[in-house]
Amino acid sequence: MIVAITGGTGFIGNALVEALKARGDQVRLLSRTRGPYLWDPLAGPPPPEALDGADAVVHLAGESVSQYWTAAAKRRIRESRVAGTRNLVEGLRIMHTPPKVLISASAVGFYGDRGDEILDESSAPGTGFLPEVSQVWEAEANAASGLGIRVVTKRTGVVLHPGGGALAKMLLPFKLGLGGRLGSGRQWMPWIHLDDQIGLTLFALVTPSLSGPVNAVAPDPVTNAEFVRALGRALSRPAIIPAPAFALKMALGEMAQIVLSSQRVVPRALEQAGYIFRYPRLPDALAALYL
Repeated sequence: MIVAITGGTGFIGNALVEALKARGDQVRLLSRTRGPYLWDPLAGPPPPEALDGADAVVHLAGESVSQYWTAAAKRRIRESRVAGTRNLVEGLRIMHTPPKVLISASAVGFYGDRGDEILDESSAPGTGFLPEVSQVWEAEANAASGLGIRVVTKRTGVVLHPGGGALAKMLLPFKLGLGGRLGSGRQWMPWIHLDDQIGLTLFALVTPSLSGPVNAVAPDPVTNAEFVRALGRALSRPAIIPAPAFALKMALGEMAQIVLSSQRVVPRALEQAGYIFRYPRLPDALAALYL
């Protein structure tokens, strides 16, 4: 299989590239700065040679949300996803033979702050900056379905791996014995082990029945308090020093909603399609990383 990947130099992208190469697939990496397929997502469609003959496209490119949300930062976050995806689909539109599938990144931020409500792919979007961005981001990707392309929008939760993502940022305070719940700790925290994040992407590439939104989360959602206790046990460190919500809002500004919002998300579409999670339970996922 020939797979074109945007955002392939990031945390998840690097792991996906290695997994594809390990199983013998040919990878075409679209990058702003290196390689034969140079592409600035905001400047226009990708070079035709990057997509020509590709069986699949995995679109991961986008500005990180883990930054202080100034007006300029929010504009970059939105445009990198909306305009970047629109330009990618425009590149697919002019192909004589488009790929069979487009897997486009999205996020559980689609659902907003929903308390204890159980959320599957049929649930309505939330309100606020991240839900709004996620909706238009997915809409741009879904435009490719009009070209006869199967579209999967992958709504990812917190990806567990010490090499990157949110977990890497949490490790230092825990190792110093300063870890604890965030805010009340009652907010639900959807998570997934990196191996399953890659595994479900490979599964989506070859599963024709899987299309539309897909919750890329483990089937064992936990509250933030449960998560930090499990992480503390895995690291053999205490998890008793909370970070109050007001302090997080003072330090992080509007971005604090990422860690304070409650999203009890379940992977209904993946389970119905037959995906088998390697790490369906949090203690096993953390043990695989730290024990």
